[in-house]
Amino acid sequence: MAKTSVKKVTKKVVKKVAQTKIKTRAKKIVRKLIKKTTNKKPVKKVVKKPSPVKLERAKHNPIIKPRMYSWESKATFNPTAFLDGSDVHIVYRAIGESDSSVLGYALSHDGYHILERPTYFIYKRFSDLSPVGEPIDYISGGGWSGGCEDPRITRIGDMVYMLYTAFDGWGSVRIAFTSMPLENFKKKKWHWKKPVFISPPGKVQKNWVLFPEKINGKYAILHSMSPRVMIAYFDSLDELNGKKFIESFRKVDPEWQNSWDTWVRGIGPAPIKTKLGWLLLYHAMDKNDPDRYKLGAIITDIKDPTRILYHSDNPILEPDEHYENHGHAHGVVYCCGAIVKDKKLFVYYGGADKYTCVASVSLEELLEDLQTGKVAKLNKLKKKK
Repeated sequence: MAKTSVKKVTKKVVKKVAQTKIKTRAKKIVRKLIKKTTNKKPVKKVVKKPSPVKLERAKHNPIIKPRMYSWESKATFNPTAFLDGSDVHIVYRAIGESDSSVLGYALSHDGYHILERPTYFIYKRFSDLSPVGEPIDYISGGGWSGGCEDPRITRIGDMVYMLYTAFDGWGSVRIAFTSMPLENFKKKKWHWKKPVFISPPGKVQKNWVLFPEKINGKYAILHSMSPRVMIAYFDSLDELNGKKFIESFRKVDPEWQNSWDTWVRGIGPAPIKTKLGWLLLYHAMDKNDPDRYKLGAIITDIKDPTRILYHSDNPILEPDEHYENHGHAHGVVYCCGAIVKDKKLFVYYGGADKYTCVASVSLEELLEDLQTGKVAKLNKLKKKK
């Protein structure tokens, strides 16, 4: 046989053998893959939790700061608020050179920015009480001389009602109650009705609110939430005449002893009616994170507000920003006012016992959060592009 023929045959044989080896290896690889696939344990699906609801602080917080007027040079904080049409009326506590708390006023249209702010206060302590009895160990926000502290305003129809903490600077810390027609308020005719005490003497009382509508035909004042909700009912607010007082006390609930709000300090703003029930914002502290005021939320039954339906698993506002830690007190967010505007919940609060701030969130998202148990956390408001 010719040499050329032998070479051709050899190449064909070598090529065939190589192809056979490749096929054999490929078959082995395929078998291994099939075996691995058939013997592989089923993969567990990881269900991602929905992103938590984010309350948003206004980027330009604080929205109200002390000014160089003698009555508000040291602090402007713990604001209340109510809505009338598109106007957001804000009433805040102020402390100046006298160290006595008075109340100032501000107006906003969008809920975030202040459009109007008079240079004078609109309310002060209604009488100079002479010290009686032994002094008590009480001080709030640097107001050494007492005054009117932490207002809570509720609008009912064409009337504006205000509850506040009246401190004589010595030994009396009581809840006072006053009012004025809405029309006078809007015209800035600050002729408040002579206030009356609605809490008894000899006891330190704070954080009381009036519901914005009657419940079962009666006016309702929430006077304790520690954490049991306690309410006093009245056929007429004229019953609060300075002679009849609401007896209030604290009742600890052992079921809350292992939650973030182990020490409930009290209610924040007036209740807000929602499709789920009454939305209540409240102040609390955690035994595992002491000395920090935080804000929580609950929903109570419309017809029986003492019945809690939903409870936030986590605080919805914590003192994390510099203006909530550097002032007259560190680690404090203290809310006295909240409104619903354009389907948003606006929360007005004091930071570090010195500044007035605002945060907001979609009301629908917050209600869903409370209903489903998602974690509600606070986040900064992003800058608009």
